[in-house]
Amino acid sequence: MIFSSFPFIFMFLPISLIGYFMIARKASFAVAKLWLVAVSLFFYGYWNWHYVPLILISCLVNFHLGVRLMPASGRDDARRKRELFAGIVLNLAVLGFFKYTHFLVRNLEWALSTRFDLMEIVLPLAISFFTFQQIAYLVDSFRGTTRETEPVNYLLFVTFFPQLIAGPIVHHAEVIPQFEDESRRTLSWDHMSFGLYLFAIGLFKKVVIADSLSLFVGLGFDSTAPISMFEAWITTLAFTLQLYFDFSGYTDMGLGAARMFNIELPQNFLSPYKSRNIQEFWRRWHITLSRWLMTYLYIPLGGSKAGHVMTLRNLMITFVLGGLWHGAGWTFVLWGVCHGAATVVHRIFSRAGHRLPFLPAWFITFLFAHLAWVLFRATSFSSALRLFKAMFGFSKAYSWEMFYHVHIFDRVLYLHILCIALLAVLFLPNSRTLTERLRFSRANVWIIAGMLLLSFLFMNSTTPKEFLYFDF
Repeated sequence: MIFSSFPFIFMFLPISLIGYFMIARKASFAVAKLWLVAVSLFFYGYWNWHYVPLILISCLVNFHLGVRLMPASGRDDARRKRELFAGIVLNLAVLGFFKYTHFLVRNLEWALSTRFDLMEIVLPLAISFFTFQQIAYLVDSFRGTTRETEPVNYLLFVTFFPQLIAGPIVHHAEVIPQFEDESRRTLSWDHMSFGLYLFAIGLFKKVVIADSLSLFVGLGFDSTAPISMFEAWITTLAFTLQLYFDFSGYTDMGLGAARMFNIELPQNFLSPYKSRNIQEFWRRWHITLSRWLMTYLYIPLGGSKAGHVMTLRNLMITFVLGGLWHGAGWTFVLWGVCHGAATVVHRIFSRAGHRLPFLPAWFITFLFAHLAWVLFRATSFSSALRLFKAMFGFSKAYSWEMFYHVHIFDRVLYLHILCIALLAVLFLPNSRTLTERLRFSRANVWIIAGMLLLSFLFMNSTTPKEFLYFDF
C-alpha cells in the first residue's frame, strides 16, 4: 500500500482517522495511541508481513536500551557509554547484514576470484530510516535531551505511518510531546484542511509529474542501446526532476497525513534546485537526513573545530557514508565522494573570500547536482559512462531513436510535463510557502479539487508506482 493508491486514500487513511478520533473521544487516548500503532504496523506489514517482527524486536530492544541510557537511570557514565556504543553497533550490524551483505560478498568474490553460496537476503522496508531514527534516540537518551518510559509511545514514535517508510527522520522530542498535548486529541478542521491541501499537492507531484517522467527515465537508463546527446540530456533531466517530485511528493503526503492527526512533522525539502552552492543544496534537500549526518556523524568526528584540514576530512567522510547509506553499490559511494569533494571545494573557495554572482552560482550548483544524479540512478559504472558519453557528444545515435516505439501523443505529453516541471521547480513557490499562504476560499477549494481530480485520472490510467526512496 502506497500513499498514491486508491486503497490508501479511500480506505486506510479515512478508517485510521475515524478510528483514532472516535476512540480518543469515547474510550481513552491510551487506547487511541494503541489503535494508531496497530494501523501503522498493518500499513508496514501490508508490503510483507515478515518485516513486522523485525521492526517490533528492533523497537523493543532500543526502547529498553534507551531507558538504561538515561542519566536518571543511576548508572555511571562509563557504563552508559559502553551500552550506547553497543546499541549503536547492534543497530548498524542489523542494517549492515540486510543491506550490505551482498555488496561485501560480491566484492570479496571479485577480489579472490571465487564464488560463495549466499542465501537470499531481502531488504526490509524502511530499515535505513528507522535504524537512523533509533540511533538518534539512543544518543539523545544518553545526553538526557529526551526521555521515554512508555513502550506504546516509543512504538508510536518509530512506526507512525506518515513518516515510517521514507522519513522525514524525526526526533522523539519532535513528535511524542505533540501526541501528549491534550489540545491535539480532538478533530481539528483547520489541521484537516491544511493536511488535505498538502496531501493533494504531494499526490499531484507524485502521480502527475514524477510518474509521468519515469517513462523517459526508464527508456534512457535501463537500455543498453546507444542514445543521442539530446536523448541523454532529456533522460538525465527527467530523472533530476522525477526524483525531486517523487520524494518531495511523498514528504508532502506524509506531512499532510500527519497534520490530519494534528501532528506537525519537520520539513524535508525547501526548493533545493534554487540553491546557489552545494552547501545550501544540502540545507534544502532531504533536510532531516542532513541534520542527522551533521549531528550524529560530522560533529562527533570533530566537525569544524579540529582545524581546516580535519574539517575537510570530516566532510568527506560524512558524504561518503551518506552515499553508502543510500545504497549498497560503488555508484552510490562515488556519488557521495562527488558531493563531498564539491563541498570541500566550496568551503575552500568561500574561505578564500570568493563569491560568484547569483546566476552562475545557481547554474553551476544545479548542473553539478544534475550530473551527480546520473551516478545515483545508474545501476553500474558502465551504464553511467554510457550516459555521460552521450551527454557530451560521444555518441553516434540519432535524436529520438530511443523514443520511436513511444506513441507520439505520449511523447509530446510527457515532454510538456518535463518542461512544466522544470519551470515549476525554478519559479514556483514550494509546498511550505503555499501552505503558509493557505486561506479558506472558494478558489482554494477548486484548486484542491482540481489537483485531486487530475491525480485520480492519472492514477486510474496507470499502475501505481512505488516511491523511489522506498529502495533505501
